Amino acid sequence: MSEHDALLVDLDGTVYRGPDAIEGAVETLEAVRERATVSYVTNNASRGPDEVADHLRRLGLTLDTDAVVTSAQAGAAVVAEHVAAGSKVLVVGTEALAEEIRLVGLEPVRAEDDEPVAVVQGHSPETGWPILAEATLALHRGVVWVACNVDPTLPNERGLLPGNGSMVAALRAASGREPLVAGKPAAPLLEQAIARVGAERPLVVGDRLDTDIAGAHSVDAESLLVLTGVSTPTGLLPAEEGQRPTYLGADLRVLGGDLAATAVADGDTAGFTARHEDGHLVLSGDGDDATAALRALCRVAWASDGWHGVRGDGPAAEKMISALGLSSG
Repeated sequence: MSEHDALLVDLDGTVYRGPDAIEGAVETLEAVRERATVSYVTNNASRGPDEVADHLRRLGLTLDTDAVVTSAQAGAAVVAEHVAAGSKVLVVGTEALAEEIRLVGLEPVRAEDDEPVAVVQGHSPETGWPILAEATLALHRGVVWVACNVDPTLPNERGLLPGNGSMVAALRAASGREPLVAGKPAAPLLEQAIARVGAERPLVVGDRLDTDIAGAHSVDAESLLVLTGVSTPTGLLPAEEGQRPTYLGADLRVLGGDLAATAVADGDTAGFTARHEDGHLVLSGDGDDATAALRALCRVAWASDGWHGVRGDGPAAEKMISALGLSSG
């Protein structure tokens, strides 16, 4: 972390999965806090920052509530930029999102009959047809539409569940409209987090290429992908340029060591090498560091065109490819 003055860390799939902390996350973040500012930046708009902070404290983390930045806060700020003070806003989401609308000087409502001038949409496990119907009616009138985030899935201890993006897709289909997006990968949420701590060299950390890592690119920040949530080696190898992380680690514990060694471009590959041969990525070497092997493969994959498979050069490399969840051939 010597090259960075702030850590902007995702929550779901990065710090915790469901109610429980991911192994090593709490100890690592407590140690990092001694060297850099740590902010918790979540696309999940279902809880207020105080509730999120309480959850993190129960896990053993030390933080002030201001260290939590949510997509509900960013979504409310985006709405406020597009409507007059005191305007009515139809809220598709939790009471925590409605409270953020109040805090920016707007009036949350739940029905089209109230004649809202905007719709704001964030994740809620209670979202159902009635509120989606109200929002659809408002959208057909042409009101402003802001989505706190568009993540199609939400990781928890049981696996991947429908995220806010899945509910946004329902309104998109029903209205033919596209929302303004506040959360990652759009810039507003991360810009708010960076401004709050005055960071000049932030490091964005998360588990999703399409939100956390793409979001880092949107604010020209370096990023660390951890393999504890949504994105997997299968998705990482063909990642487009705007979704490629600067660093790659198995989990947050890589922040406790030499971060530079985990750089995809020039970090440690622990004896593994890769090459492009006959349309395949070919892994060579023998070791037990799966992320080092994956970094070697990424270097070649991202510099190559037209590869269509992965294979190992020898039994040890084949075993590693299997451990990474990549099919040989």
